[in-house]
Amino acid sequence: MSILVLQGSSRADGNTEQLTRLALEGLPHKQILLRELSILPIRDQRHERGGFDPVDDDYESVIREVLRHDKIIFATPVYWYTMTGVMKNFIDRWSQSLRSADYDFKASMAQKKAYVIAVGGDDPRMKAMPLIQQLKYCFEFVGMSFESYVIGKASRPGDILQDTRALSDAMLLNRELGS
Repeated sequence: MSILVLQGSSRADGNTEQLTRLALEGLPHKQILLRELSILPIRDQRHERGGFDPVDDDYESVIREVLRHDKIIFATPVYWYTMTGVMKNFIDRWSQSLRSADYDFKASMAQKKAYVIAVGGDDPRMKAMPLIQQLKYCFEFVGMSFESYVIGKASRPGDILQDTRALSDAMLLNRELGS
C-alpha cells in the first residue's frame, strides 16, 4: 500500500512535520507540502449551469496524486482550533472534484484509508477534537475509512520532542501504516 502525506504546516520543519516524520520513519511514502503550492479557495458554482470553471492552480495535480495512493495522512497544526487554511482550501475543493467528469471521485476516495496527525499548543488532546470530528465527517462524506489519528502538544519549535505520549502514538501509527 502506498502512503501519501498532505502536509498542511505553514512552517518548514515545524512540530507537525517532525511528528509526521517520526510516524513515517522507515516507511516509503510521498509528501506534498501544501504551503509550497497554490490551492485557491473554492468559488462555489454548484448551482450554476455547467458546474465549476477550471481554476489555474495546483489543486488538480494534488488530487490526482491523492487518487494514486492508498493511505492518506492529513498532517496539520491546529490553528484556531481547526486545520490550517491551506488544508481547508484543499478539502473545500473536493466539491469541485465531486462534480468532475474526469474521474469518479467518491468511488475512488472510498478505496482509501485516512489518518490525521495534528499538533497544537492549547490543550490539543481536548481542543483539537472538533478538528478530528470535522475531518471524520469529511472522510465519511466521500466514503474514506478513517483509521486513526495522533495529536501532539507543542508550541515552540522542537517542543514536540518533549511530548512522550505523541511520540509513542507516532510509533504505534508507524506500525499500523507498515502493516
